[in-house]
Amino acid sequence: MKFIDVHTHIYPEKIARKAAESICGYYHLKEGMIGTAELLLEREKAAGIEKACVLPVATKAVNVRSINDFIIDEKEKHSEFIGFGTIHAEQNNLIEEVEYMLQNNLHGIKLHPDQQNFAIDDERLFPLYDYLQNLPEAEKIPVLYHCGDRVSNLSHPERLKKVLHQFPSLLVVAAHLGGWSIYEEAVQVMKGESCYFDISSTMAFVEPDRLKEYINIYGAEKILFGSDFPMWDPVKEVERFYELPLNESERELIAYKNAERLLRIR
Repeated sequence: MKFIDVHTHIYPEKIARKAAESICGYYHLKEGMIGTAELLLEREKAAGIEKACVLPVATKAVNVRSINDFIIDEKEKHSEFIGFGTIHAEQNNLIEEVEYMLQNNLHGIKLHPDQQNFAIDDERLFPLYDYLQNLPEAEKIPVLYHCGDRVSNLSHPERLKKVLHQFPSLLVVAAHLGGWSIYEEAVQVMKGESCYFDISSTMAFVEPDRLKEYINIYGAEKILFGSDFPMWDPVKEVERFYELPLNESERELIAYKNAERLLRIR
């Protein structure tokens, strides 16, 4: 089956090991790989995955442009990559940075509120959200949010729900089924909301039958496959995906069809 992996991370080679170890340590994960582009390409190919969205995070506003340039360079070198950009709430040029992303054919924006230390519903981001929701339909790009954390509420699904209601035309992906480590709570908050959800960093924690229940609540047409490399091996995540009690139509939607529709790719 065809796969598009909507949730991966890569880093410059000189910091790839340290970055992956730091993230895995933050989430108390024993698994983890070196987060290089080369290893991602190798593991995605072994998993039978054709395309991978590479999602950067800038923890400081001053680093936004250099990180975006790194992603632009990597996606131009590797046709398998679909590049997303990063922004930071402390920037004073949010719209200019998004225009730069669009000019360089980036397909979305990744926000990780807990690592970036600002909330999903931080009012400094509202001009960005308004700009994005008012782009022409053929030019709209999604914002993919890390959602959920045991120790912080900066990325709590309630905050995302507030943004969705205030900016109803914003194109959104809520990672980790809308709430990493608070899956049940997230489903209660987010059911019926108009956005996509990825299943990255969920299959290792939620039993297949229960995960299928969550997918049914949201609707398979809203769910996207994601591995969260380098925290998890895409090969293992594909294996876990096939353990889910899905029918063929649901499997195809989640594996690639929803991503193709969202990102307007073929």
